[in-house]
Amino acid sequence: MKRELEAKVTAGERLSREDGIALYESDDLVWLGRLAHQVRTEKNGDRVMFNVNRHLNLTNVCSASCAYCSFQRKPGEKDAYTMRIHEAVAKAKEMEGEQLTELHIVNGLHPTLPWKYYPKVLRELKGALPGVNLKAFTATEIQWFEKISGLPADEILDELMDAGLESLTGGGAEIFDWEVRQHIVDHATHWEDWSRIHRLAHTKGLRTPSTMLYGHIEEPRHRVDHVLRLRELQDETGGFSVFIPLRYQHDFVDSADGKIRNRLQARTKMASPAESLKTFAVSRLLFDNVPHVKCFWVMHGLSVAQLSLNFGVDDLDGSVVEYKITHDADSYGTPNTMHREDLLNLIWDAGFQPVERNTKYEIVREYDKPTPQAQRRAEPQQVWA
Repeated sequence: MKRELEAKVTAGERLSREDGIALYESDDLVWLGRLAHQVRTEKNGDRVMFNVNRHLNLTNVCSASCAYCSFQRKPGEKDAYTMRIHEAVAKAKEMEGEQLTELHIVNGLHPTLPWKYYPKVLRELKGALPGVNLKAFTATEIQWFEKISGLPADEILDELMDAGLESLTGGGAEIFDWEVRQHIVDHATHWEDWSRIHRLAHTKGLRTPSTMLYGHIEEPRHRVDHVLRLRELQDETGGFSVFIPLRYQHDFVDSADGKIRNRLQARTKMASPAESLKTFAVSRLLFDNVPHVKCFWVMHGLSVAQLSLNFGVDDLDGSVVEYKITHDADSYGTPNTMHREDLLNLIWDAGFQPVERNTKYEIVREYDKPTPQAQRRAEPQQVWA
């Protein structure tokens, strides 16, 4: 079976659902990595993309109570917050001196904020940072805006784009299969609406990311099903720029109020580094029509992020800054911020060429190739990761 799968990959044949499940059943991680790296190299050479971005979470107040989420708070809870527009602009401008190229904005489903708050905050952010791409809102948020405004997603997207929106985010996907989804999600946006909203965004010229939350109660067959749904939609629209497997995180006692909000962790184990690398590799092999696969280093750690570059990954996200959705859950030691120099060194240290991009995957700058390994071995190297 390994020989047959390898022959299909080498010939450029599309892998089937059965092939994807078989790849997950393989315990030969090196073989999987080699296959995925072959495909990754054919598509992207030895280049690794990154950007300089800042995550903004305008509010953590949320009407939903998803079983895996440590970020959400209910109105009146001690550490619930909602930013005023001038506060959001001030936060965004903190990184102006680092040639910021992207703001990534995801929020809770706030029960009382008016719809007009959202285009207004985008317009103010764009006015304050005109050269920065605004990548904002999940499909779940867009459907929430439909509910609170009475407007269809078509008009909502038009107004947000007029205010400066240049991409949706990929969140709200989790796992699409209802067998799993009914146990983990507490909002109304499932595959039918998630795909509807991204399809609509693609018809308007927006390129969007796609995601999958793995390592909780799902099985490999659910991951395969998830990727194949996205692959079919990509066949139709061509609008996905990247696929991002996101590692589910356990919660820890929040020092602010002592609560554990993750209701899944009593019956789950987080994905091991080996399982993460397998997921990257199988995703790269199955999702043949998306150009990039990203490792969001905040959820995986820096060492796994470097290893992932040999398992199909060619994008390490960005500088991030204050990613509350993960850091409100974990205590794994990933930094809040990676500056441009940190990312360059991370990529060079793994033996790849860094390429800075923007939200639309347009190249901002190409950097030097890494120092050859033989030359690096000739002198002591700093151990930093």
